[in-house]
Amino acid sequence: MTIPLASELVIQFNKLQTRFVKRIDAQLSVHGISYTEYMVMYYLNGAENDSLRRVELAEFVGLSASGITRMLMPMQKMGLVQKDSSHRDARVSLVKLTLAGKSIFNDAQKSFNHTTAALTRSMTDKQQQKFLALTQQLFS
Repeated sequence: MTIPLASELVIQFNKLQTRFVKRIDAQLSVHGISYTEYMVMYYLNGAENDSLRRVELAEFVGLSASGITRMLMPMQKMGLVQKDSSHRDARVSLVKLTLAGKSIFNDAQKSFNHTTAALTRSMTDKQQQKFLALTQQLFS
């Protein structure tokens, strides 16, 4: 049976993601965090006031509302993130990156950048830019 080209592309993307996540997870474990926890901190670090609504964060990371809640509980216990409330709407639950979380994120970002450079070293900068453009095209 022949697999359609689009299906093969998605399968190869999945294999690539799996390989990348395993390597990145191994390097981030030195900092006591996983790849997904790193991504949570990445999005919080880039947000205004280092905080986001839980729903937004779940969407960015690709988890359900209950999945992000389960992920954040140990991160809160470790002091990486904290619950916050919106000054505009008390019903809105915010997640905020703590100072300790920001410090660990900054250290982990060095490991992340080093690992991603190693994972993509077989590609030139021009090839990486083209690949990035093609993947971004899939989101439009």
